[in-house]
Amino acid sequence: MRMTVLASGSKGNSTVISSSSTRILVDAGLSCREILKRMVLAKEDPATLDAILITHEHIDHVSGLSVLARRLRIPVFFTEPTHRAWIRMLTPRTTMTYSKWLEHIQMEKEARAAAAAENSGYDLAAEAASIAHVAAEAEALDSNLSLTRSIYAGADPDADDGELCDGTAGPAEALKKVDRTLLPAVEYFHSGTDFSIGDIAISPFTIPHDAADPCGFVFGAEGIRMALATDLGYMPPNVKSALKRVDVLLLESNHDLEMLRDGPYPWSVKQRVLSRVGHLSNDATAEFLEKDYDGGATYIVLGHLSEANNAPELARIAAEQALSSRPMLLGNRVLLASQASPLESIAL
Repeated sequence: MRMTVLASGSKGNSTVISSSSTRILVDAGLSCREILKRMVLAKEDPATLDAILITHEHIDHVSGLSVLARRLRIPVFFTEPTHRAWIRMLTPRTTMTYSKWLEHIQMEKEARAAAAAENSGYDLAAEAASIAHVAAEAEALDSNLSLTRSIYAGADPDADDGELCDGTAGPAEALKKVDRTLLPAVEYFHSGTDFSIGDIAISPFTIPHDAADPCGFVFGAEGIRMALATDLGYMPPNVKSALKRVDVLLLESNHDLEMLRDGPYPWSVKQRVLSRVGHLSNDATAEFLEKDYDGGATYIVLGHLSEANNAPELARIAAEQALSSRPMLLGNRVLLASQASPLESIAL
């Protein structure tokens, strides 16, 4: 078996899991073009992918999904709640936004002010200036709310969100012409129920995260077991049990607690990250490795490191110190997955 982490972090996540005859892409959180580029860099042939498997619907795990699946004409595996949540996320909303509602109210006020001015010499200019000020504040508030929601969903506020894989059309043109929920084929699986893709056996397990039905996975083929568990707020018993007897473990080490508390995120987002449906800190990951990890993995890959609230060496030191407290674990090798480039393939 082979694990190739193409990207891991808050701006996009994607990993290739391979056996001798089957190749699965876990999450498609980069643009189609970037995923294909990184696969080539990692010496993984995109044409040999058999399926895409989705952990959950947050944008840093699905941003390139529909374009990539259509380009390669391969099925996508979701839980049904995750698929439904993904469709809702991509479907245009018809409800009125807060700023639009304020604009409607302000138009009514403007009409009343104009009528009053005609009758009593009302200061229309002053009223118009007041309305403009309120409108500017409303627009700023709506912008801030949108940014906060994007960070909640794992989005990169500066990312290009509609890039076509072949580069023939820009984002706006692509979004007008293509139904982004259209996929070549959809297959459902259920958390807690084993299934297989080709010769790779897959055991999905529920993880605590603020998504519709988030999952981690254990993959098995040819006597080797590889696990992937990121985007979880804490380590519940079912996750600890699932991560036993694995040969390669990709585990979240998202943030340093002090860096997060002093960092640039709004307080509401900090609370979300620190919650039991947020992300694992370096300390929480180290605690698991010290107290509950069975020591079976040859490689431990630390993933989903925050660029704003973590430093790779802090994550590495925390993990290595936890392992060093148990001499039997000193043979485990700790690797760091990157947001910017693929990690060298791990083959067993």
